[in-house]
Amino acid sequence: MELRNRVALIIGGSGGIGEAIARKFASEGATCAIVASSNIRNANKIAREIKRKSKGYTCDITKPAEVNKLVAKVLKNHGKIDILVNSAGIFVPTPAGGTKTSDLNKMIDVNLKGTLHVINAVVPHMKERKRGNIINMASVAGVRALPLYGVYCASKAAIVMLTKVLATELSRDGIHVNSISPGNTESPMNDYVRNDPEYKPILDFMEKLTPSGRTYSKAEEQAEMAMFLASPKTGKAIYGANFVVDEGFAAGLFVAE
Repeated sequence: MELRNRVALIIGGSGGIGEAIARKFASEGATCAIVASSNIRNANKIAREIKRKSKGYTCDITKPAEVNKLVAKVLKNHGKIDILVNSAGIFVPTPAGGTKTSDLNKMIDVNLKGTLHVINAVVPHMKERKRGNIINMASVAGVRALPLYGVYCASKAAIVMLTKVLATELSRDGIHVNSISPGNTESPMNDYVRNDPEYKPILDFMEKLTPSGRTYSKAEEQAEMAMFLASPKTGKAIYGANFVVDEGFAAGLFVAE
């Protein structure tokens, strides 16, 4: 129960990696504020299942005013925020010469600006308490080029650098800021790729590029890394680090025989 009496604000906690992190943190004693973009039923359902006085919320993180209201509500309901996990993100193709302005703006607004809006709202509280832990979800696409997804790659590379900068700013205030760069990870978003026979050639190709031979990690494995960073034992000396958890995908070119 390493997170007993801790409160974790988990943006994007109603599905995928964010949900896995919420479940892991709650299993270690944390109360979780689970934030969905709009589906309050799903957020509430997960909160009821993990218990620990957890609650569901909704917020459009692209709007600073909504983010400020969210953080104020979480502080009113739970009294504090010990851990912030930024796990919301959008992933759509943006090919050179064919990128829609709407797709460009939406990914930058959610992946980069949204992350910073939440950090801006939470950091004053953490500074006042002289303690806190911020975990940003970046991506292997932030450290390795992914053709046709330039804006997504750029937004996640920005998260990696933002994490480093914030760590240098906030470490003396007792605030840890680190990031996780997941590789391909099982989630509802990619269920069709993993299970539709039409996409088997893509899966086979991706397997050849993945040194471990396991194309998709489990969301629970990403949650274990988040727990490592959130733990007062293992995360104590870690500031500004980016942990790539990707089955070896970013290590270099690999083609199985």
